[in-house]
Amino acid sequence: MRGIVNVMSGICGMLTEIRATSDEQTRKVNLEINTRCENIQKLAQNLKVVDPMEEISFRGKGPRTLRMAAKHCKHTACPVPSGIIKSIEVASGLALPEDASIQVVQEKN
Repeated sequence: MRGIVNVMSGICGMLTEIRATSDEQTRKVNLEINTRCENIQKLAQNLKVVDPMEEISFRGKGPRTLRMAAKHCKHTACPVPSGIIKSIEVASGLALPEDASIQVVQEKN
């Protein structure tokens, strides 16, 4: 199975394409992450193959994606780590492919 997720990060204008492919034999997910963001590029270098069962739970050490994001991503509100986990879920069959979104509405006083 394959999960492809595109994340537009917001004000920084960075687009990230995440391709997750399930390996039936190893039960791991291979990741290919393409972006111009240097921080996410560093994260991607450390996140080539993941165990989907580790990624979907905060048990134990928690998701490797989030541990690597804490190390390499400078902005805590960056939606890319969540997009990576979503692509892993879809590729491994742990979630159905459905869009997720964050909408920011600024109210004037």
